[in-house]
Amino acid sequence: MQPSIEKPLALVVDDEKPLAEIFATALERAGYRTESVNSGEAALARLAEITPAVVVLDLTLPDVGGAEILKEIRANPRLAKTRVIIASAQARQAEALRGKADLILIKPVDFSQLRDLAARLRLATGPLDRDKKL
Repeated sequence: MQPSIEKPLALVVDDEKPLAEIFATALERAGYRTESVNSGEAALARLAEITPAVVVLDLTLPDVGGAEILKEIRANPRLAKTRVIIASAQARQAEALRGKADLILIKPVDFSQLRDLAARLRLATGPLDRDKKL
């Protein structure tokens, strides 16, 4: 019997619950187990407790904005290997964060696009060059 390998964790941070559910399903199909939170404050609280492999992050959130959450992720050595996918309708704000995020997707995000990109992130080894596109 082969030892079971635990799936990597993906955290979905989006205040639009139906969209968060779609993102979570896409990530599950890409081989992740998922958790979702619907506010910036809840995201920071979970990130203090968990070390996700991937965070799908909206920028416009209640309480604490996505840019601040990204800043916190990048400042925390424990989260150094966490990949961040920004999924936002705010194209200018997202582009301003290009060097800090691993991927930027402008809403509406296609289900299969997120699934396939997340699968590629899961299979990638080593640090990503944040200035290159997958």
